[in-house]
Amino acid sequence: MRIINKRLRSVGVIATLLTALISFTGCASGNTAVDKNTTQQVQGESKGDGSTSPASVNENSGVKGELKVHFLDVGQADSILIQQGEQSMLVDAGNNDDGNLVKDYLQKQGIKNLEFLVGTHPHEDHIGGLDYVINAFKVGKLYMPKASSNTKTFTDVVNAAKNKGLSFTAPNPGESFKLGEATVTILSPNGSGYEDLNNYSIVVKVAFGNTSFLLTGDAEDVSEKEIMAKGFDVSSTVLKVGHHGSNSSTTLEFLSKVNPKYAVISVGKDNTYGHPKQNILDRLKGKGIPVYRTDESGTIIATSNGTSVTFSAKPGTYNGFGNSTGSSDKSSYEEKEDSAVASTAAPAPSVKEESSVTTPASESSSSNRIVYWTPNGKSYHYDKNCSTLSRSKTINEGALSSTPKSDPCDKCVK
Repeated sequence: MRIINKRLRSVGVIATLLTALISFTGCASGNTAVDKNTTQQVQGESKGDGSTSPASVNENSGVKGELKVHFLDVGQADSILIQQGEQSMLVDAGNNDDGNLVKDYLQKQGIKNLEFLVGTHPHEDHIGGLDYVINAFKVGKLYMPKASSNTKTFTDVVNAAKNKGLSFTAPNPGESFKLGEATVTILSPNGSGYEDLNNYSIVVKVAFGNTSFLLTGDAEDVSEKEIMAKGFDVSSTVLKVGHHGSNSSTTLEFLSKVNPKYAVISVGKDNTYGHPKQNILDRLKGKGIPVYRTDESGTIIATSNGTSVTFSAKPGTYNGFGNSTGSSDKSSYEEKEDSAVASTAAPAPSVKEESSVTTPASESSSSNRIVYWTPNGKSYHYDKNCSTLSRSKTINEGALSSTPKSDPCDKCVK
């Protein structure tokens, strides 16, 4: 009997231990499940700054892959490459002497086709290399504003389009189109008869998931007011600051509407135009907006996963090069090009409507005049300190009659 009781007690102890072990295992499993669910909830919840953590990116943004926006270092000029999936879009192509640089950069990215090509407005520092790009790549659709110019630069673009069988598509504000899973919306120009070409700038907003980029060309305060008056949604994660950080653009009201988390300025190092202006940088600094600058970091690549945006460079400084508060600080070559614009804005010429060209008086100058040029550039220059030559390591010098370049620089050859 004692043996039986002892065995029963042993069985009871074992049963108790088994029960406890089962309970413990169950609790552990339950806690693991709770921890896992809690982790998922924390990863998916808002951080309080409008973004979410990486684990919920695809689910919350509704897009796959990445959007890459390359702000090319083309000195005192603009060129922006946008890639999503297998599709690409280029907005502007720098100065005349930047044509090969832009072409080579695109080729290094493995690009053979451009679904969309945009020349924001007919200033040389935006469309100078456009003809190189048209000649080198297959282009699906070419956007240009309704503004004609009789400059050599503009006619080069027209001729390149003609040779490739392309026609110009005029921007229609409010129109949207897809670039892979990104959506591109045209916001301007919304008027005509502007005094200068900057306000003809095609402004586009590129949206990808919960992020967006506002690319403003050289649009000035006049265009900014028109965009806001139209009621377009300009709120964006990244703002490409208008007109290289000039006082003519990025008004306080417009900046407040855009309310960007980041800003990018495409500007030339030690440029002679005083860009970017100190008051514009103070405006950005006052709103706590990090600024990325091509004059300080070179080419900048912004990458969006649909929820957040990262940059290939560190934020730049808020050090400007001027304090002028005037409404415009256009360079002399911009003023010269503006004077070449037709008095009444007309649709950008199709390939059958090539604009007439006025031969610069300087082309009839003495053939012995000393000029300057670079091996890869297509223009000759009167001024060795011309800003379009500043990035070239090799500058050739000789008589006008000896230069292999046939195109006069739109900036220094007047």
